[in-house]
Amino acid sequence: TNDPTAHAEVVAIRDACKNLSDFQLEGCEVYTTCEPCPMCMGAIYWSRPSAVYFAASREDAARAGFDDSMIYDELTCPLDQRKISMTRLDNSAALALFSDWQQKPDKTAY
Repeated sequence: TNDPTAHAEVVAIRDACKNLSDFQLEGCEVYTTCEPCPMCMGAIYWSRPSAVYFAASREDAARAGFDDSMIYDELTCPLDQRKISMTRLDNSAALALFSDWQQKPDKTAY
């Protein structure tokens, strides 16, 4: 699909949320071939299923050519030491958006 976010876990979470009309998957379980990558773990934690079951470890995946250890390592680095440039911009507009969202009576609480 040429979509780097179309991992099986993310696709399944999107489909489940659509079919259940809910962004939280409490009471659901995720079954996957391999220990989820960092991106999929983020999606899993945001969607809050009750459990994740997997067979192959991330070390098994690395040996098969799917080595995401660099991503795990990058996430622990300070922003100024990451391989992809990360520049923080002025946050005043972003903070105003958060403030507006907090005032919404119909906001979705995460």
